[in-house]
Order: sequence, then structure tokens, then C-alpha cells
Amino acid sequence: MTALQPGGVDAIGALEPSCRNTAAQALAIVRDGVITGEGPTTRGRVHFSRALDADDAAWCAKILTARAVEHQPVSRAEAEALFEINDAATERSDDGRFDDLLAKAVAHHAASASGLPVPPRTVALSPDTDIESWAPVRSANVDADVLRWIASQMRGKRHSNRTLMAMVATFVGAAALPLAAQLPQVFDIGM
Repeated sequence: MTALQPGGVDAIGALEPSCRNTAAQALAIVRDGVITGEGPTTRGRVHFSRALDADDAAWCAKILTARAVEHQPVSRAEAEALFEINDAATERSDDGRFDDLLAKAVAHHAASASGLPVPPRTVALSPDTDIESWAPVRSANVDADVLRWIASQMRGKRHSNRTLMAMVATFVGAAALPLAAQLPQVFDIGM
């Protein structure tokens, strides 16, 4: 794979991460394109700064499901890069694909970091796969530090992700419904 430096990728169409670290670096390139509206992931098309479109979501999906990382769990660095893309985009024209991808990638990371089995990324992150079919269903199954990390990533964000909020509510579980009712205050975001 060529070096993944902003502006330094000549053949972005052949982008194939070799590991989770290079996947996170590639996602940073997508983030930079979302922020500036320029760069290798926006070449050949009109792209406004701070906008996330279907092509940006497709780049993220392609990077996250590359052959070299398909059978590895989503890393925290990759999930954080997705949160950065989410924060950078003030305008959306991707029909919800990025929000779905973000929620599934975070769930994939959370489950694996908690020692739970996860399906290959091509299955887990597919728009055709329901997150409920593989994600953990109770907080007893998810490491508390991972839940705190997710909460810290979501706290104070202007763009709420309903799929991610539902996933966190699922992690919390029915036994903690009073806490689930307070999720908007816990995460400091409005639903």
C-alpha cells in the first residue's frame, strides 16, 4: 500500500489498508476531505467543506472492510476516526449510511474489546445486516470502560446518532431502564 499521508495518495482507488493502523490513517484522509472539501477522496466530484456524502460513506465502508482487516475487530483508533468524521460533517447527504456504519463499527469494537465474539466486518458493517443480529444485548456483556469511552465520544456532540443511541440503550439493558431514560442528559445531547 502507498503511504497514507494527506495529499500523498496518488492511487486512492487502489487504497487497501494493510492493518488496522493504516485503516485508521485512511479514515483520517476521508475526515480531512470532509473538513476541507478537497483531497484524494474528493477528486473528480463537487464536494463542499464540512459535508458528508454517499461517496464519503462508501470510502469509510471500503476502508473498514478491506481484505487485510476483514477478520479483525474494529480498533479503537478506527472507531475514533469515525467519530472525528461524524463531528466534522455539518451537512449530510448520505441517506444515513454513515450513521449506520458508525454505530455498527462502535458496536463491533465494544463487543470485541469486551471479549465477545464478533462476525467479520463485511457481515457486521453491511447495510443489509441488522445490528441486533450480532451486537451484545446487555451491559453485563460489555466492559464498563468501553461504555464510558463511548459515552465520552458522544458527550456534547451536536449531531446525534439515533442508531448509536439505541445501541447504547441496548447495552445498558432493560434492567437499567431508568438510566436509559436519562441517556440524553448522560451524553449531553438532545434526541
